[in-house]
Amino acid sequence: MDHPQRLLLPFLAAFAGVGFLSLMDAQMKGASLLAGVYTASLLRSLLAAAIIAPVWLARKTAWPTAKVMRLHVERGVISAFMALTFFYALTKLPIAEAIAISFVAPLLALYFAHLLLGEQIRRTAIGASLLGFAGTLVIVGGRLGRSDMDGDVLLGLASLFVSALLYAYNFVVIRKQSQQAGPVEVATMHAGISGLVQLLAAPFLFTMPGIEAMGAIGAAALLTLAGSMAIAWAYARAEAQVLVPVEYTGFLWAALFGWLFFEEAVTLPTIIGVILIVIGSWIAAPRRKRSAATEAASV
Repeated sequence: MDHPQRLLLPFLAAFAGVGFLSLMDAQMKGASLLAGVYTASLLRSLLAAAIIAPVWLARKTAWPTAKVMRLHVERGVISAFMALTFFYALTKLPIAEAIAISFVAPLLALYFAHLLLGEQIRRTAIGASLLGFAGTLVIVGGRLGRSDMDGDVLLGLASLFVSALLYAYNFVVIRKQSQQAGPVEVATMHAGISGLVQLLAAPFLFTMPGIEAMGAIGAAALLTLAGSMAIAWAYARAEAQVLVPVEYTGFLWAALFGWLFFEEAVTLPTIIGVILIVIGSWIAAPRRKRSAATEAASV
């Protein structure tokens, strides 16, 4: 029987990965406001690829097979459009609210995992995700009841909806990808292919960023790699339905970073939503022996 602490390692890795990516979101919001969404997103992906590619090339023993490469391309294309729509939404909404609203994606991902991966959804996983989703509804309700709803906010919400759909499917691809390739390879291909896809629009949309924006983009690139590898490691060792609810803890990070970097206030609906999200994530934490499929994934 596995030691309980070992069973918690994927959960803790996913938690840390979400924190890295939430801090990355804060850096990207600042960079996008300074240099534009497209420029910031493109340079983040290309810088991340330039940093991690030499590490992967030094370690790899063979080029990915055609099957694995198709997964890399699939996720890279999805991530390119997912990032652009999400970073655009960040320029129109507070970070914490954007993260909260996007939590519809993990809920959808549970059912994508069931339909496309054949994972059996346990009642506890469903209950934990629904509880976390209920927390986001409280926060969204607080937002919609305010008087500052304008055209930009509606555009941000629409962009978030598109990003959330892509994000939900992205979870399924991560699960398949992480079982076929190591975290460094996953991070390299994710950043590189996403950057190449976005590069196609460079002649029309790219503008040279300033020093302040480049600093934020560089930090975002490093945080992207750290978060991607932590999550890839976790998803290779635990089922999606166990780790998906951990995404809800991203709101805790987002509320903190939004307050620190942009002085975004935390409202009462935010506090209530956070409580529900934390409870849902605690329920989802693995406490029992993993299934045979998950054991095989960790070998």
